[in-house]
Amino acid sequence: MAFIEIDGLTKKYGEAVYALRSFSLEVEKGEWLAVMGPSGSGKSTLLNILGCLDSPTEGRVVIGGEKLARLGPADLARFRAEKVGFIFQQFHLVPYLTALENVMLAQYFHSLAEEQEAAEALRRVGLGERLHHLPSQLSGGEQQRVCVARALINQPNLILADEPTGNLDEMNETIVMGLFTELHREGHTIVMVTHDPEIGRMAERRIELHHGRLADISVFPAREEELIDNLLKAVWHVQEDTGKTVLTVEAVPEFAPNRATFLLMAQEELIRLDGGSLALTAHGGPRAREIIRGTASPRGSSSIPLAWNLTCSTPTPAASSTRSARKSPKSSASS
Repeated sequence: MAFIEIDGLTKKYGEAVYALRSFSLEVEKGEWLAVMGPSGSGKSTLLNILGCLDSPTEGRVVIGGEKLARLGPADLARFRAEKVGFIFQQFHLVPYLTALENVMLAQYFHSLAEEQEAAEALRRVGLGERLHHLPSQLSGGEQQRVCVARALINQPNLILADEPTGNLDEMNETIVMGLFTELHREGHTIVMVTHDPEIGRMAERRIELHHGRLADISVFPAREEELIDNLLKAVWHVQEDTGKTVLTVEAVPEFAPNRATFLLMAQEELIRLDGGSLALTAHGGPRAREIIRGTASPRGSSSIPLAWNLTCSTPTPAASSTRSARKSPKSSASS
């Protein structure tokens, strides 16, 4: 049984306005799903229904074996507090509470506020020196990291993120997406709405909505494997040319058009990303040297230019052999 089961989900406003139409989908436990599509396609409506902030007109939603339609208002509130963590584009922090108090507020609605636990959650996202700062005293990236800490404080099974990097610059985007990568490794189920194709490619699977219907499903493209090899070579050459092992991202021209792939390389521990710097890891360095010498085992069959931006390519449904562990759960849509 899938962790999230959605069957025939419809959300209708008035007599003729449909936000979702007969939408069906399954999401496995521990999967990272990106939901994409144009404005008005039903992405946020789907997230609100999964988070028990809205109810469907028709259809069935089951999360972790719990049928949401059978829950009354009090049970829905409890389910939301205990099982779901929300990360919003607009942060929604209480302006007169400190970072620590904002995280503790989420604890309060769950059970009891525990200051030490809240402080540790903030330290985990790199805000140990910002515990007593108000939101107005934090940068956009720092505010979003408070939101991540707040979402995690009650150890939810499901994390719902609505445009989590929409208001962030490139450096803070890298930091926040690194946190999502860690959460995914730890087994959290993540459903993330995004307009950014690069961010969408960070997920295991991507779906696209159009007019409330499931229009497309994509899994990790196999051709990305050769792109990763080419980017490892690029980093190695810059290190050789500059004599530096730690580089700024600006020193690697391929970083900007392929930032999602670099984030995936960090996820696979081929490189280390730290703010605006990057370096090959103990695993990535030898791999790059093998590629340069032509002794590495093949990772792909197509010839891909170094600065290829895969957001312009058509995703293929085949997953590469090195990512055979990535899941391709069953999905369906009624038309």
